[in-house]
Amino acid sequence: MRAVIAEDSVLLRIGLVKVLEMAGFEVVAETGDAEGLLAAVEEHRPELALVDVRMPPGFTDEGVRAALMIRQEHPGTAVLLLSQFVEERYAADLLATQTRAGIGYLLKQRVADVEEFIDALRRVAAGGTALDPQVVAQLLLRRGGGPDPLARLTPREREVLALMAEGRSNAGIAAELVVSESAVAKHINSIFTKLDLPPADGAHRRVLAVLRFLDGTS
Repeated sequence: MRAVIAEDSVLLRIGLVKVLEMAGFEVVAETGDAEGLLAAVEEHRPELALVDVRMPPGFTDEGVRAALMIRQEHPGTAVLLLSQFVEERYAADLLATQTRAGIGYLLKQRVADVEEFIDALRRVAAGGTALDPQVVAQLLLRRGGGPDPLARLTPREREVLALMAEGRSNAGIAAELVVSESAVAKHINSIFTKLDLPPADGAHRRVLAVLRFLDGTS
């Protein structure tokens, strides 16, 4: 798979190139600003764009705005945003796009755990999600004040769905909750049923369930 990296810190960008190459990606372009990112995506049409939230010239939301344009104009390119801090509004903006499969939002500190970061890269590039646990927590807080479209879920099922939103496998969820994988599978099947995701949706049901959790649609 081909990837484009947009990160203004030269040292971090060099590190990201190495990590992506370790993960089997071909880094076809790297840039330090949003303009360069958009040009690179237009030229190479990569499977993945790894994007810093804040980049020159204003160091505000240049990366987010570029990511939104990529999702609209090149829906075949998955996007993984990297941020120094939890900025829930930016995650919400990205998740609100109509082409939402293949998205991620992680804190930069997660890059230090190379194995988990590579797993996240591959999940997003394959059309899944990878959300930082702190981002998920913020999204849950944002949803807490109004009607809950997921009210049919039990507290345990909501825990399982939140971990799914982080991109965890059944085994990873089981380890986190200290339960068996078969118990996790039962919870997930119950979540699918309660969210009206029929078996015909196949493997996409997991992503659909996560997206429903994230944006609160039913």
